[in-house]
Amino acid sequence: MKKLCIVLAIAALGISLQSTAQEVTFGAKAGINIANFSGGDADRNALIGLQAGLISEIAFSDKFSLQPELLYTRQGSEAEDIVKVKLDYIAVPVLAKFYVAENFSVEVGPQFSFLVDDKGDYNDSSIPDADTDASSFDFSANLGLGYNFGANMFAQLRYNYGITTVVENPDIKNSVFQLALGYKF
Repeated sequence: MKKLCIVLAIAALGISLQSTAQEVTFGAKAGINIANFSGGDADRNALIGLQAGLISEIAFSDKFSLQPELLYTRQGSEAEDIVKVKLDYIAVPVLAKFYVAENFSVEVGPQFSFLVDDKGDYNDSSIPDADTDASSFDFSANLGLGYNFGANMFAQLRYNYGITTVVENPDIKNSVFQLALGYKF
């Protein structure tokens, strides 16, 4: 129920902001995640995952816009060459975009992620894959850069820092670098 309320609040915010905006554009994007966990003592390696989804950009001026997104994103980590922990989320980042130069923006904002699948893939084939008991909700902060190539194409480089824990003991959080290319319709 709490998840539904959060999604409805974000949708209502987007609709109310859209009524005062000068211009609204929609688009799609896809890219890679270089994901890892922070916290705890384990020796971990980054996990390469994908991200894909839809975006909208609500321009309030030439220098400021709001960009809500709806993404599928794979995050996780590889622990000591033993297991790859794969966490699949439906993520809703809401980014404030500040255009510091023509076509170049700084992006900052929260991300609300809802776990849709979690799996531990063991390198030893005699050990069956298992659920990870990861938290069903992840809240994180995003900081990134964006560049528009002309009217329709864009690129984004972003860092996603987990604020809530993925697993309580030890306190493990998501830490993800993201690179994406997109197209505005």
